Amino acid sequence: MDHSVLTILDLGIITAYLVIMVLVGVYSVRRIQNTKDYYVAGRSFGPMVLMATVCATIIGGSGLMGRAGVAYTDGFKAVLTAIPYLLGMFIFSGIAGKISDIGMQYGITSIPELFERRFGRAAKITLSVLIAFAMMGTVASQVTATATIIRMLGGEFGLSYEMGALIATVVFMVYTATSGLFGVVYTDVLQFYMLIVFVYILIPVAALFNVGGFANFAANLDPALVEPHIDGSILGDIITYLVFTMAGAEMWQRAFAAKSRRAAKRGMFLGTAVYGVTIVLVYFMGVVGRQILGGDILAQYGSTDAVVPALAIRILPAGLTGLALAGMLSVIMSTADSYLLVSVQTCVHDIGKTIRPQMPERTEISLSRIFSIVLPLGALVIALYIHNAYNILMFAWSFYAASAGIPAFAALFWKKATKTGVMAGLLGGFVVCVGWKLAGQPFGLGAAVPGTVACGIALVVVSLATYKRAPSVFLKAEKQS
Repeated sequence: MDHSVLTILDLGIITAYLVIMVLVGVYSVRRIQNTKDYYVAGRSFGPMVLMATVCATIIGGSGLMGRAGVAYTDGFKAVLTAIPYLLGMFIFSGIAGKISDIGMQYGITSIPELFERRFGRAAKITLSVLIAFAMMGTVASQVTATATIIRMLGGEFGLSYEMGALIATVVFMVYTATSGLFGVVYTDVLQFYMLIVFVYILIPVAALFNVGGFANFAANLDPALVEPHIDGSILGDIITYLVFTMAGAEMWQRAFAAKSRRAAKRGMFLGTAVYGVTIVLVYFMGVVGRQILGGDILAQYGSTDAVVPALAIRILPAGLTGLALAGMLSVIMSTADSYLLVSVQTCVHDIGKTIRPQMPERTEISLSRIFSIVLPLGALVIALYIHNAYNILMFAWSFYAASAGIPAFAALFWKKATKTGVMAGLLGGFVVCVGWKLAGQPFGLGAAVPGTVACGIALVVVSLATYKRAPSVFLKAEKQS
């Protein structure tokens, strides 16, 4: 049954959901006793909790709404750019146990702390700055996706994109500032099931009925939307996704929060496997959205991020529409709070505590909550400047992937990586990536490609030139069952 407006019931469901999420964050305050509780939840998570939070974090506003928008306009590009991230996450699942071992053995809670112990303070600070900005850009992509939904929900009440972005920012602030990783992860579990049931199952099934079944869908399918093609821009996105997974600070945080090596590996693998199934469903929602909604989504809403929420409003009955939109908001929140928490940890713990090593834990937690309010304001500025979640995500991830992906892998597995070599890789990848972007991306090639190549060459050449035989304690970490 088609309809084009939201009912009071739908708005009530969405409002109730947002209130519940904030209350969960406030309730979780009582579990925060120290910084390890705030950042890695006391290393207490088993495989099923990790599965839900990993999957919910991966398929956020940019992964759902942004990628569906890509499918709506560019068809198979949405699949081509998702598969490298999937492969990268399966690789990361294989090394998550080693990360968990190192975290427990040496009391490490973040990837910059690992860099400090292997490569010194300069490497730690450099990586921390890159992480803070990349994570803030990722939060901005979630603000953009949320603002798009709020503008659609509140159009009849005069709510603009800018007002929606402000509302999203405030919710993210309160939610993350109060609860730390306890609130983030345990609400991720609820958000995961909300998303799967009311978005990834309900909307595709309803859409298929709306177009008259799969045969009619296939008969009316635009051939351009199913034709595989690769250009320089797509190649840049592919490299960005693949390399980013090696240094994704939010996934390192999850691995550090696992209660055992086995829990880290199994939780990561299961979450990634579920993500693999959703790739096809997101692509389908974008393509079928073009059949049901027509080709003027960008003109109508100002962003192709609106495809999935517009589809829900068009094809679902009252009540189910509210649940589906609440599910979309849930996945956006699960991604936003994860990346925001990493950004906060990086600024306060990795940078702040390096500058002031004797900072008391109470002060650190208080500063973390303050930064949970301050940093989203930076994300808000980015979201107001760029109104497309996918574009913001690739902007934030490309330079970070080019700079940090290979050094992160080297930190775990290459004993000949040196302080000088890693610094050369970090700075070389960043400079080449940014320079390539400023030059207008010659040959249409995405900046992450030359940036990653430059990073790898600089790291290997300089490390070999400066290496002196010395054992690396991290490469000898004992495996734990």
